Amino acid sequence: MLTALVAVLLLALGLQTAPAAGQPRPQTRAAQVLTWTAGDDITQYTSAPATAVAGEATIVFENSEATGNTTGMPHTLTFVTSDPEYNNDVQLNILANPYDDQGGRHTAQVTLTPGRYLYHCTIPGHTQMQGVLVVTEPGGSDTTAPEVSAEVSGTTDDQGAYVGSARVTLTATDEGGSGVDRIEYALDDDVWQPYTAPVVVDRVGAHTLLYRAWDAAGNVSQEKQVEFTVVAPPSDDTTPPETSATVTGEQDDDGAYLGMATVTVSASDTGSGVNSIEYALDDGAWQPYTAPVMVHQEGAHIVRYRATDKAGNVSAEKQVEFTVVAPPVQDTTPPVTGVSVEGTRNSDRAYIGRATVTVTATDDEGGSGVERIEYSLDGGPYLAYTAPVVVDRVGAHTLAYRATDKAGNTSEPLTVSFTVAAGGGVPAPNCPEWDERLTVVVGTVDSGVPNRVTNNRCRINELIEDEKEWTSQALFLKHVDTVLDGLLAEGVVDRREARAITDAARRSGIGKPGQNTGYRTIFDGTEESFARWEHVGGGSFSLGPDGSITSGTEKDGLGMLWFPQRTWGDFSLRLQWRDDAPGDGNANSGVLVRFPWVHDHPLESRPEWVAIEYGHEVQVFDQPDGDLYKTGSIYGFDRVGLAGAGVTPKGTWNDYEIRVVGQHYEVYRNGALINEFDNIGGQEFYPPREDDPGTDGRRYAAGYIGLQVHSTSDVVSFRNIRIKEL
Repeated sequence: MLTALVAVLLLALGLQTAPAAGQPRPQTRAAQVLTWTAGDDITQYTSAPATAVAGEATIVFENSEATGNTTGMPHTLTFVTSDPEYNNDVQLNILANPYDDQGGRHTAQVTLTPGRYLYHCTIPGHTQMQGVLVVTEPGGSDTTAPEVSAEVSGTTDDQGAYVGSARVTLTATDEGGSGVDRIEYALDDDVWQPYTAPVVVDRVGAHTLLYRAWDAAGNVSQEKQVEFTVVAPPSDDTTPPETSATVTGEQDDDGAYLGMATVTVSASDTGSGVNSIEYALDDGAWQPYTAPVMVHQEGAHIVRYRATDKAGNVSAEKQVEFTVVAPPVQDTTPPVTGVSVEGTRNSDRAYIGRATVTVTATDDEGGSGVERIEYSLDGGPYLAYTAPVVVDRVGAHTLAYRATDKAGNTSEPLTVSFTVAAGGGVPAPNCPEWDERLTVVVGTVDSGVPNRVTNNRCRINELIEDEKEWTSQALFLKHVDTVLDGLLAEGVVDRREARAITDAARRSGIGKPGQNTGYRTIFDGTEESFARWEHVGGGSFSLGPDGSITSGTEKDGLGMLWFPQRTWGDFSLRLQWRDDAPGDGNANSGVLVRFPWVHDHPLESRPEWVAIEYGHEVQVFDQPDGDLYKTGSIYGFDRVGLAGAGVTPKGTWNDYEIRVVGQHYEVYRNGALINEFDNIGGQEFYPPREDDPGTDGRRYAAGYIGLQVHSTSDVVSFRNIRIKEL
């Protein structure tokens, strides 16, 4: 059984395995043993070899109490195969920790070739653990640089100059044994570049070509050079080139260039061809023109220019004149905003029935003028402010507001909080669903129509009821038509918008067999639903008065809140989350899916790690720096950057949908698909589990649902959690 387990592990790592029954077993083993060790430090391996000899080798990676690991922290030893500067013929990716089934000590058989191998730890935050292993031919280390030479060929005249063009061929050999890795050259004053083919030089004049070579062991030869001259072939061309110049840049009303002017010179020659272009700025000397000339100095300027063809004909000198002035002072000051809340208040200072919020903005200091004002109610998306906002839903509210001037400066969001109490003849709205997304989204189809508040104070999305279980699509479409008829009569939507919503409803597939079985709510904000969840590990979750559960407010540490009532295979999980991290930081959390029962498990002493190491974590993390796995990432498997995640401001509720069918994962944020992932064993640092009931080394095909807490500095809130089978 132990032999079978080791074989599975080595096969997953892409390494050699034991021969099958009936096949001859090798009689020799690699005599070379290379050992890496790790401990508590996440900046470097405790020990690592620097050199090795080409051939078979036994790799030993140990991360145990014996090597200094006192916390149980995992590390990997991974050979990089994607960097062309290093060897890429060894596939090695070992995860070790003191609590694994081998006590943190793992071995693998590999075959090394001469050159350099780059290795590192792939666990996020540990990637500064890296190094280079230099492998030489048997018999000694390669410390000898390559020999490199140059040969210039072509037709020469009586003075030895090359007529028309010269061809430079570079060759290199390496007696040290590791082999030539690359050759580089630099022509005249240009930069170094790879040598891949003979260099043809046809520009008339004297030239110098520098060259050097590197071997696979990293030795570089002394820089050498070859000098030669190219002359034009005999020609009856007596016509000089044609030249022209243009000046570009941002100009003021007087035609002066603001801050900088760019002069572009061009030349053409139908005879022997253009050989060179020259320019001179103001009273300066002539110099080669190789790129557009950028002039920053304020004042009046003259740029003179001319060109020479390969027959030696020089064009008449021409010039362009222009003026550069200082750009106007940029408006970098955002607008100043203000807010007032009006209405009738009771003895508790709550507004009876409704509150009217008026936002103002001025831009006197910046000077460019106010472009727009925006507001966000109760963590919803920012909307355009065009008139005072009337809030008549009973309860506590927070309205955030900001303004942007015409120069693009946006003020820091400010907030005003207030409470609306029942009374004044205004009942609380009775909406079928809660949905404050910016546009009307039916199922997963975005209609593009603004999700407006209707005359009954519910939003359009809340009236569609696309999360209800419908027995047929015809019945659902009839319901949508009824809702839209009412909205058309009220003037909430026009006929074009009604058609767009109807089309989205039809394309959503809601009501079709197998398309919609209805969502089951597993947390609705009540104490009863919260009591059905279980907390394991460190940290904490608390139930708030607004019907949300918030992590890390009472207790520090890594832990998990999970729903132990049942497992799901293929499903759509929908919830809302909000980044409530204190200060300037961002919350770090995740939604955990498809993990096994956490009790009576090999990791029972650390149950919060069962979900991480046996399931999948769909990341929640909007911080620009830090961990490379951002919101929507499948942690440890598939990275998503913030550019595609649709980041919203802190304190804003986000809709999250995780759809899993088979081993295909889709993550939606606020209705937009931000990640797709196929679980085919391509994980970055967790190896396949041998006790995983999935196939081909994949993770579980069904499991439980959970929410992660990191610490008291990573506060995040969740609400409205529902799930349906697919």
